[in-house]
Amino acid sequence: MKILAIETATETCSVALLCNDQITTRYEHQPQKQAHLVLPMVDELMAEAELKPKQLDAVAFGAGPGSFTGLRIAAAVTQAIAVSADLPVVPVSTLATLAQGVYRQYGSQAVLASIDARMKEIYWGAYKLAENGLMQLEGQELVVSPDEVPVPDGDEWIGAGSGWRAQASILEKRIKNLQSIKDDCWPQAQDVLTLAVPLYQQGKTVAAESAEPIYLRNKVAKSIAEREAEQE
Repeated sequence: MKILAIETATETCSVALLCNDQITTRYEHQPQKQAHLVLPMVDELMAEAELKPKQLDAVAFGAGPGSFTGLRIAAAVTQAIAVSADLPVVPVSTLATLAQGVYRQYGSQAVLASIDARMKEIYWGAYKLAENGLMQLEGQELVVSPDEVPVPDGDEWIGAGSGWRAQASILEKRIKNLQSIKDDCWPQAQDVLTLAVPLYQQGKTVAAESAEPIYLRNKVAKSIAEREAEQE
């Protein structure tokens, strides 16, 4: 199986390639540099593996929620590769990716993943480890004010992501059963791959032209679409 994964939804840029059970990655934490970093990263990984896009089985990407600009970069690069090589696309939740990375790095099995959504809001999702080793969503992913996040029952949760850095004082008062906070964790492409493989195997893919970001904040997403329509 050969899958390329792209993640640019936050302040980081990462690319990962699964090729015959081997994963290679590139990762940089350089805010607002994703557009300059992502294609060279892709080219480098593909060249090292001696692969052409048509030899891939699929392209996966961090579909959101996250930075609107970052999401659009990942979607655009994914679409370009998938269209040129006639490949299916696997969209993967950015919050799920963040939670999966916390499990990979720290072994945490109950993660409150949060990304700073600006405008005094956060993207929020509660994840628990399933028997298959993948983080599974409990409830819904939300864009919400930090003082309105749903309080989960049981478990000693780990708070992870930039939302905790931005709104820690409020969130810590809301979440009583909090074990620790990992506010320096970011979604990474290798965790996109981990989640994308079973989705691909289950046929949960989309056509390249349908590889769209998940904004959650519909009002903002609509305004972006309206601006694009005005420019056409």
